[in-house]
Amino acid sequence: MLSYILNKIFYGLLTLLGVVTVIFFLFNILPGDPARMMLDQREDSEQLQNIRKKYGFDQPITTQYFYYLNDLSPISLHSNAIESYTYLTKDKFSYHELFTNDEITLVLKFPYLRKSFQKNDKNVSEVITETLPNTAVLAVSAITIAIIIGIFFGILSALYKDTFFDRIISIISTLGMSVPSFFSAILFAWFFGFLLHKYTNLNMTGSLYEVDDFGEKISIQWKNLILPAVVLGIRPLAVVIQLMRNSLLEVLSQDYIRTAKAKGLSTYRVIKTHAIKNSLNPVVTAVSGWFASMLAGAVFVEYIFNWNGLGKEIVNALNTLDLPIIMGSVLVIATMFIIINILVDIIYGMLDPKIRVK
Repeated sequence: MLSYILNKIFYGLLTLLGVVTVIFFLFNILPGDPARMMLDQREDSEQLQNIRKKYGFDQPITTQYFYYLNDLSPISLHSNAIESYTYLTKDKFSYHELFTNDEITLVLKFPYLRKSFQKNDKNVSEVITETLPNTAVLAVSAITIAIIIGIFFGILSALYKDTFFDRIISIISTLGMSVPSFFSAILFAWFFGFLLHKYTNLNMTGSLYEVDDFGEKISIQWKNLILPAVVLGIRPLAVVIQLMRNSLLEVLSQDYIRTAKAKGLSTYRVIKTHAIKNSLNPVVTAVSGWFASMLAGAVFVEYIFNWNGLGKEIVNALNTLDLPIIMGSVLVIATMFIIINILVDIIYGMLDPKIRVK
C-alpha cells in the first residue's frame, strides 16, 4: 500500500511540474514587457532597468524558469549577493534558514508566488488567500445542491423508468450538461435577479460580503450565494441524476433485491435499506472529480455575478495582464485538483486492493 501511495504522489508531482512549465512559458512568451506592466505610465529608462534586474527579467528565459521553480519550491537555494534576484529579504517572504554561508542560503518556506504587477506590489499569495475562501464556499454550496437534488431525482427517475416523468428528467439533465455555465449565469441573473426580483428578492450581482453605503459595516449576504451556486451546480446535478438513475436500476436488478422483495419488504424499505447504499459508488466518483473542476469552472460564473472569488480575480488579472496573479491562481487550482485526485485514488486503493499499482 505504501508503494502505491508513493507512486501516486510521484506522478502527481510530475503532473504539477508539467503544469508549472506550461504556465511559465505560455505567459512569458506573450508580447509585452513585464517591467513596463509593473510601472504602468510612470516608467523611465532607469526605473525599467532597476525593475528588470530586481525581478530577473534581464536574464535568459531558461534562467528565469529556474528562478520561478526555486521560488515555488518549499526548499530553495538563494544567493546572498545584494545584486542577485534571489537575494533574501524579509519583506519578500518568511522563511527558515536550513544552511547558510557567505554566498548561498538554503531555506524552508511556503511557495513564493511573487508579487502582483497592478496591486501595489501586493503578494499574490495574499490575493489568493483573500479570494479563495469565497470560491470554496461557492463550490461547496454548488456541489451540495447537486448531490441532494441529483440523488433525489435520480431515485425518482429510476422508480418511474420509461414514464413521461423519467423522460422529462432525462431531457432536463441533457440540457444541463450541454448548456455552458456562462450562458446559464446570464439567463438566471436576468430572469431571477431582474424580471422576478420583486418576488425572489434576489440580486443580479453581489458577493458574500458587502460593505454598507458608509463603508463602515461589512455584512454577510447569503441570498447572493443562491443564484451562482445553483448555476454552478447545474452541470454536476445533471451528471448525478443520470449516474444515480442508471446505478440504481442496475442494483434493483440484482438477485438480493429480488430476494428482499420476495420476503415481503416494501419497495420503500428495499430502496432505503439495500439499494441506495450500493448505488452511490459512481456518484461519489463523479462528485470528487466535479468538486475539483468547479474551482476552475467558477471563473465566468463569479465574474458575471460579481462574486469576489478567485475566478473573478483571474478574469480581472487577464484584463490587466497581471501575470503573477494569473499564474499563481492557475497553479493553486491545478494543485488542488491534483491533491483531490491523489486522495481519491488512495481511497479507492484502500477499498479495492485489485486496483493498486504493484
